[in-house]
Amino acid sequence: MRCQETKEEEQMILLAETKECSVFQMKNDTGEGIMTMYQVFPGVSISYNDYHMESFDSTYNTNRNMFCIDHCREGRLEYATTQKAFSYFEAGDLKLDRRITHQGHFEFPLAHYHGLMITFDMDQAEITLKKEIKDFPVNLISLQKKFCKGNQPVVIHNAPAIEHIFSELYMVPEKIRIPYFKIKIFELLLYLDVLELPKNLEEKPYFYKNQVEKIKAMQNIMIGNLEKHYTQEELSEHFNIPLTPMKNCFKNVYGSPINTYMRVYRMNQAAVLLKKQSHMSITDIAGKVGYDSPGKFSAAFKKVIGKSPLEYRKIFGPNGIK
Repeated sequence: MRCQETKEEEQMILLAETKECSVFQMKNDTGEGIMTMYQVFPGVSISYNDYHMESFDSTYNTNRNMFCIDHCREGRLEYATTQKAFSYFEAGDLKLDRRITHQGHFEFPLAHYHGLMITFDMDQAEITLKKEIKDFPVNLISLQKKFCKGNQPVVIHNAPAIEHIFSELYMVPEKIRIPYFKIKIFELLLYLDVLELPKNLEEKPYFYKNQVEKIKAMQNIMIGNLEKHYTQEELSEHFNIPLTPMKNCFKNVYGSPINTYMRVYRMNQAAVLLKKQSHMSITDIAGKVGYDSPGKFSAAFKKVIGKSPLEYRKIFGPNGIK
């Protein structure tokens, strides 16, 4: 099922299409994304979303009665809860909404996002599901009302069985794909139907725009000067944000504490240099990413990447075996 009656198709380029599947590309100056959409039932689709980009502007607008379930496998998505506040959808989360507030600017703080989306066009889907399984106990309209009482998405975190249901959807053999999708959709609907929600469903923490902007400026300074190690106290003072709120906001925006994020970022940048810059010694590369001790750099690199810098270069470098 394609995006119905929207302007978003103007952003999407159709790359390929079969009876069951359509592949779209989204592209802008921050990167590109691929959406692979399978028609499972009339009015019901599953889309795999693989984005390697920093942000996109959505003009999605529909007059259809929709019910959408998003699962994030990797990465994270920043979305506006109000004009002045943001929240985050991260790996392992489910997001349920009617696509009422799916317009505007969205960001991927880690510059990538991988997940899937199950979309129900309610007018068609309700009839279709009843035909597929007689006396199926889940009422789709009631389920939509259960999770979509307001305009903003509802995000479910770490609910039991979510990982089990969705992990299997990412590795389905092509031969059984459509019938398997059908089974998993019914399984998911049954699970959501019995899932007990708190009376006051907790929303994800949200952060004000000016606070998020400071955190992003902070990250930009740190990754722009990897040779320097900024203390958290220095950052707090420089950006005029108290230490505890700074730590909390950074973790929500980027998914990990400041020191952990920067260590992983440094090691990934070092991996790029080891792959492409054969003339640079490991000591030189260590210095480029902020380590004056090759021994400490090697230990950190192995902890993050899983191999020593020398092993990594032998395998993945310009003259390596891969």
